[in-house]
Parts: sequence; structure tokens; C-alpha cells
Amino acid sequence: MLPIKIISMNKIFITFITLFCLSFPIAAEPLYKIYIDADFSSTKASSNAIKQGIDVALAEEKFQIESFNFELVIKNHRGNSLRSKRNLETFLADQQGLIVFSGLHSPPLLANKNFINNNKILMLDPWAAAGPITRSDSQENWIFRLSIDDSNAGTFITKQALKEGFKKPLLLLEDTGWGRSNKRTMTQALQQSNIKPSDIKWFNWGLGINHAKLLLREAKLAGSDVIFFVGNANEGKVFFKAMAELENEIRLPIRSHWGITGGNFAETINAEQRKELDLLFIQTRFSFLTQPQTALAKNVFEQASSRNPMIQKVSDIKAQTGFIHAYDLTKILISAIKQAGLSGDINRDRQAIKVALENLKKPVAGLIKNYEKPFSRYSKSNVNAHEALSINDYVMAYYDENNNIVLLK
Repeated sequence: MLPIKIISMNKIFITFITLFCLSFPIAAEPLYKIYIDADFSSTKASSNAIKQGIDVALAEEKFQIESFNFELVIKNHRGNSLRSKRNLETFLADQQGLIVFSGLHSPPLLANKNFINNNKILMLDPWAAAGPITRSDSQENWIFRLSIDDSNAGTFITKQALKEGFKKPLLLLEDTGWGRSNKRTMTQALQQSNIKPSDIKWFNWGLGINHAKLLLREAKLAGSDVIFFVGNANEGKVFFKAMAELENEIRLPIRSHWGITGGNFAETINAEQRKELDLLFIQTRFSFLTQPQTALAKNVFEQASSRNPMIQKVSDIKAQTGFIHAYDLTKILISAIKQAGLSGDINRDRQAIKVALENLKKPVAGLIKNYEKPFSRYSKSNVNAHEALSINDYVMAYYDENNNIVLLK
């Protein structure tokens, strides 16, 4: 009888242990969150492109880095700086919030730059171009950019236009920090060639077509031979629609910043209307249309296609720039995370990733280029430390008849 009792007691013990374990939840795998604070309303094409680029780069890692799972959190600031700050406050209150990606608009970053740096928010910028964004007033600088930098963009647009033979540009600029930073660089670049703008015109978001026509007529009256345009897709649509409706002799060529590519500009100002316009705009030096494609580019597009049924051909990626920059920037981030390691201590990990970003030991293969030490430690004597791209990575481009962005060689 004794062996039978022992077996029974073993069964009771095993049952007890099983019930004890089931009464406590199994520890979940550690999780970190990547926030995207962008405008998913008026410029949603650019924000969605940024989201898609981050998503594809993380998918290559199966959304797991250093044994931590990663997920995206979408925050829509709708172009409003105060709403963006509230989103950043939400991020700070989230003990799983590791990093924030910004969107197309510069004003929220400019308005909240001190808040970001003072609170040590690790901010990655794949689009917003205003020069001061990555130039801190103190040693604390937590904003890193892989995008066009307006410290160079205005200069590049200006010099390319002068090479075409234009002599009397009118500056047509949105009345924001972004517009003002381009005024400074464009006028400086013109001064180097002893040229002054024929005039400088400012506009606000939401302007009407009659006001746009008035500004365009004044541009012609000022003797301008080209317009340098700095604005986003919504205002760009108004100005280009207005230009298309003006008499032929009043129409002027336009050399634009890339803000117009962040929405549905090409669908609204269609190929027939664009035939009547002379439009070029700045881009960075990669396109999924460029042939031949590298193996990396092919793999990235296949991954994007497999993860999004709406992406079956290259033109299905709207605002491609956002996708390209966000993908490359996320690849750099992943490399920095692997170099820094993750501990689960959110403050330690943010700091360690920042240091790793500034001291990457391994090159990172991206769509635009291979990145060898893309960032370095910021100081007043090293103002480009948090810029992954330079003026050598810029080109001019145009929309073709299929609304694709084609880079000029």
C-alpha cells in the first residue's frame, strides 16, 4: 500500500505546483514604443510614408531588438505646436516610450525644441527641414535629422536656378520659421553672385486663390524671371492652380522646396495642368524609380508591398521621401540600439542610444547611401553634428505624367 500512497502524494504535489504557477501571470516580453508625432490630417501622405518606412525597417528585425519587442504609437498633432507638446508630454509619461519620430512640419519642432532638449526626448527627424531644429542653444541636443537641412536647401535651390540662367528671383515664402530660415539662406546665396531678390512675399496657411493670384501678378510686375517657393502641399496647390489660370505672359517658372510633395499635390494639379507650368523642386538622392535598383532597394520595396496591400507599384508610395528617410533613419537607430544595448531602464536606455548615435562603430547600409558615422557629438563648433545628410545628397526633380517624382541627373 505504501507505494500507492507515495504516488498519490506526488500527484497532489504536482497539482498544487501547477495551480500555484497558474495563479501568477507569466512575465510578458519587455516592450518599448516608438512614437510618431506628425500631421496625419492635412499632410497625411507624408506622415503615412514616414510610418511605412519605420514599419519596414522594424519588420526586417521582426519588431524585436535586443530581446525587446517594439511597437508604433501614432500621435496626430495636425500641424499644431501646442498639440505636439501635449503629445510629447504623453510620451514622457509613458515608461515604455523610447523614441519619437517627427513629421513634415518644422514649426512644432522649433516651438518645442527647448522642451525636447530639456526633457531629454530622443527625437528623430525624417522630414522637417528648418535649419535651427538640430542646432541647440545649449550642450543638450537630442534632435537628430536625416533629411534636407535648410541651412543648405535654400543655397542649393538658389545655385541650381542661377545655373539655369535666372537673374531676378522673387521669394514666395510661408510666414513661419521654416520660411524665414529659407529667406536667410536664399538671400545669402544670391549675395554671393551679387544678385538681390526682385521682391520677397509672405503668405499664411490657408490662403485663398484670389490672394495667390494677386501675389503672382505682383511677382511679374516686379520684373521677376523665376519664383523661389517655400510652402507645403496645401498652399502649393492654391498657388499652382492660380498660376495655371493666369495668362501665359504672366506665368513664371517656379523652383520649389519639397513641401509640395508631402500631400496630394500631384493628384490635384494634374499632369495636364503641369504641362503649362515650369516646375522643379528639391529632393534627396534616391528614388525607387531610378534604374538599375540595388538589391537593398528591391528587398525594401518587396517588404513594403508584402506589408501593405495598397502598395503594389512604386507610385503607390505617396510622398516617397518620407518613406526613404524614415527607413534609413530607423536602420541607423537599430544599429545604435544594438550597440548601446537595452536594460529596461528607460532613462539609461535613451541616454545610451543617444551616445551610440553620436558614435556609431559600424556602417549602415541605407537607400540614399551607406552611412559612415552619420552623427557626432554636438557642440557650437560642430553645428552639423546631428545632420546625416549634406548638400551633396540633394538633387532637383519634377513630376512626370504618371505623378511619379523623377530625379534630374
